[in-house]
Amino acid sequence: MNNFSIKQTGIRDLVIIESKVFGDSRGFFMESYNKASFEELGLNMEFVQDNHSKSKKGVLRGIHFQTKYAQGKLVRVIKGRVYDVAVDLRKGSETFGKWYAIELTEENKTMFYIPEGFGHAFLTMEDDTEFSYKTTNIYHPEYDAGIIYKDKDIAIDWPNIGCEFILSEKDKVLPSLKETGL
Repeated sequence: MNNFSIKQTGIRDLVIIESKVFGDSRGFFMESYNKASFEELGLNMEFVQDNHSKSKKGVLRGIHFQTKYAQGKLVRVIKGRVYDVAVDLRKGSETFGKWYAIELTEENKTMFYIPEGFGHAFLTMEDDTEFSYKTTNIYHPEYDAGIIYKDKDIAIDWPNIGCEFILSEKDKVLPSLKETGL
């Protein structure tokens, strides 16, 4: 029995993953990853690193990617809410530069798989939001790159969350998609 289902996003290889949640008065149980079940659904990625972050409301991280050793990411929210965005940066892709966003919450327990070749960003929509993701490659800081979150050509429709976005100094000065030369 497979406890997972996938939904297509309209961008090749970018999928939403839902897990069956078994709950009662004590709480809940769910699988967040099962290699055999994922393979049964055609998801054949191999994860090598887990990451976990905690952020206050309004933190925007990204749009990040690696120029070498690209990372696929299986992301989910453990606590709080996130507006999660993937941007197709695969050269030659029919959806190059297109983005897809989904709200991930501790309540909906939805996961999002962002394949290699995509840029990734997320905006925390509540204080103390905890975000977890598995990656298909190890982080290599020397190949870390990004695109400014407000790139006019990508034109992500960021939600109004009632406060200013909080960015790292690095993310404030990222180049536009055109400036990256991709």
